[in-house]
Amino acid sequence: MKQILSLVCLIHHLVQPWDLQEESGLPNEMGLIKNQYTQRTFIQPTQELCEQGVRMKLSAVSGVVKGKRVVMIDDSIVRGTTSRRIVNLLKEAGATEVHVAIGSPALAYPCFYGIDIQTRKELIAANHTVEETREIIGADSLTYLSIDGLIDSIGIDTDAPNGGLCVAYFDGKYPTPLYDYEERYLESLKEHTFFLLRVV
Repeated sequence: MKQILSLVCLIHHLVQPWDLQEESGLPNEMGLIKNQYTQRTFIQPTQELCEQGVRMKLSAVSGVVKGKRVVMIDDSIVRGTTSRRIVNLLKEAGATEVHVAIGSPALAYPCFYGIDIQTRKELIAANHTVEETREIIGADSLTYLSIDGLIDSIGIDTDAPNGGLCVAYFDGKYPTPLYDYEERYLESLKEHTFFLLRVV
């Protein structure tokens, strides 16, 4: 990997690339500057506001990424808006390649336990393959953490299924009945949304 990539850029302040750095020997550089006074963009009510929020949230540092093969680490991809914008920012700043590594499995199912994700049509991973998502966000490669990898990395000592974690957002197997949400959820499994390909 060290021969392929040049440096690591973090997107979310909670994402820590220690294993990647240890295995690859890659430096963790501040190739992106984040505005700490903006909220998570995926919770915005419209796509226009979401994209506006991404533009306000991050800036690429050309002096760090120019001429480099960059691996960008983020915690998740919801609609793909943020990832697409960040990849474009890094390439506009001179990165020769941008490889995206996501620190969670692909988010493909809605959450009925508190996160504001109601339907599968809002989720890029529910509607596109990994390769299609890679093309949409404009990355040179895209990898997700596996469900087993997530469970192992958290390492809760329990005999409960999935290491005591709810992984329904990743595999669609909800640990409780959905009650009033179930009929709409089952209908949503038949729906498909095509996310726009990036503009080159």
